[in-house]
Amino acid sequence: MYLLDTNHCSYIISNTSSVITALRSRSTSEIGISIITYGELLYMTEKSERKTQNLAAVQAFLASVDLYFIDEETAILYGQLKTAIFNQFAPKDKSKRRGTSVGDLGFDEHDLWIAATAVQHNFTLVSADSDFTRIQQAQPFPLESWL
Repeated sequence: MYLLDTNHCSYIISNTSSVITALRSRSTSEIGISIITYGELLYMTEKSERKTQNLAAVQAFLASVDLYFIDEETAILYGQLKTAIFNQFAPKDKSKRRGTSVGDLGFDEHDLWIAATAVQHNFTLVSADSDFTRIQQAQPFPLESWL
C-alpha cells in the first residue's frame, strides 16, 4: 500500500507523466492519502484562481483513493515520532532544548502527521519532500518518490 503526500497528489492531478506512469503500474486499491493531505489539497484549491475547476479535480482524484483519518493510534505514533525527531535533531544542551520546537528544526507538523499515518498502516510514503528523508533518520519507514 502507498500513502501519497500532497506533492504527489498534485502531480497526479496535473498529469505529470512519470508520476502517472508509476501510478498506473499499481492498483488503485493500493493508493491512499491522509486526511491531512486532503486538507492541504483543499487549501490549495481555496487560494487558487481557478477554485471551482481545481476543486472538481481534487474531488475526482479523491474518488479514486482511500482516505485515512487520524485516530488514537495515529496520535500515539505522532507523539513518538515527534519525540524521536526532537531527540535526533534538537540541541543537546537542556537550556537550548526548552525553547526549541520541531518547526525550529525545519519540520512541518503536517508532515509528521502524514508520516505517522504511513507508519501506523505500514504504508510506503510517496513524496518528493526531502523533509521525509530527514524524518526517516529518527523513525525508519518506507519512502519513495515517483518523479
